Amino acid sequence: MHTTLTRLQNVFGFFTTVACFVAVFIALSVVVTPQAPSASIKLQNIQVVKGRPHYYSTKRAEFAHIRFDLDTDISSLFGWNTKQVFLYITATFPSSSTNEPPSQAVIWDAILPSKYEPWHENQYIHPPSASSPSSSSGTKSKSNAKSKSKSSKSKSSASTDAADYNPGLLSLSAQRPKYQITTPAGRIASLSNATLELNWNIQPWVGALVWTNRADFGLWKGLKGGRSKSFDFPALKESGSKGAGAGTGKKEDLKTEKGAESNRGKPA
Repeated sequence: MHTTLTRLQNVFGFFTTVACFVAVFIALSVVVTPQAPSASIKLQNIQVVKGRPHYYSTKRAEFAHIRFDLDTDISSLFGWNTKQVFLYITATFPSSSTNEPPSQAVIWDAILPSKYEPWHENQYIHPPSASSPSSSSGTKSKSNAKSKSKSSKSKSSASTDAADYNPGLLSLSAQRPKYQITTPAGRIASLSNATLELNWNIQPWVGALVWTNRADFGLWKGLKGGRSKSFDFPALKESGSKGAGAGTGKKEDLKTEKGAESNRGKPA
């Protein structure tokens, strides 16, 4: 009866029981970890133009391009069980029809990794300081061998600099959106009483996902701030007119952040 297979099954069963117990303990331990997040978000600039909001759009529609200022201190969200925090900003505004509920759309998001998570190109990395060597880019006249050695050095310096910043501290000024927003009806100009809100989703190593909490829950304090003052979308001006709400708008002013943010500390 005490064969090798039976012994292996008993050892594996005992191991899985202990592993499940440890996983449950780790998942519940976050409840006793204090959290006190705070944030400030302000509208910097908004433009409403008419065109193709996306490259796959089949028709022209009104869409909004929103720039904002963001200052956050969500460092308390990064506990020992935090893998990464998915941070995103939504714009909430009334629908074009009074019979429909308010609309909500994401204008910007970022993946904030903990210091213990391996680096990935989709993660948001804080911009390097002005005194950092990686802030100056190499010229095209350098040879490929030098560029490769420089790249390896920059990667090693990026890993060492990872412990020098706090992943929960963000300070963005006149940040461009990653997504332009519109409505199903294709009309967004002159809508009033819109707000910007900061939201997050905590992805732990073990346990359930935790979404934005704005109310106190035990040792978890609700988000302080994180909501802008109400604003109105400007009226759509005729094509060729000057101003922030011009019908066409300058291409430079309507650029959005793509998959790799321009201010991320990506190795050269």
